Amino acid sequence: MRVAVGADHAGFPLKATVIAALQAAGHEVHDLGGDGTDPNDDYPVYAKAVAKAVQSGAAERGVLICGSGVGASAAANKVRGIRSALCHDTFSARQGVEDDDMNVLSLGARVIGPALAKELVDAFMAARFSGLERHVRRLGEIRAMEEEFCQS
Repeated sequence: MRVAVGADHAGFPLKATVIAALQAAGHEVHDLGGDGTDPNDDYPVYAKAVAKAVQSGAAERGVLICGSGVGASAAANKVRGIRSALCHDTFSARQGVEDDDMNVLSLGARVIGPALAKELVDAFMAARFSGLERHVRRLGEIRAMEEEFCQS
């Protein structure tokens, strides 16, 4: 699977672990930055890059990493069609895909360690959307909200 990965300055220390886990599992990784050297390396820049890659189909899924994971997730969710969630447990990382068709996983580098990050990425990437009617209906409701409230 093609996966876009991005991290701000706070998320950068965890990015290599995430990329290595993805590559070890056979995924094609598109590293969209940052390089960790600039404290002004802001998460919205990388959230936009990863979200646009997923939205356009250049990547099938994305992984974002910032200090808490909250900011990156919030920013990515501003892009139409992106369903990003901050996950700190494997159940949420898996269930978010199975029930909610989550396409971007957000991680907090200052909250979780490398071993848990790898487990979360593995759970996220192994999961598939269930396609159950109730979940499809709910995704339709989300798309309707995007149409109602998003101008582009």
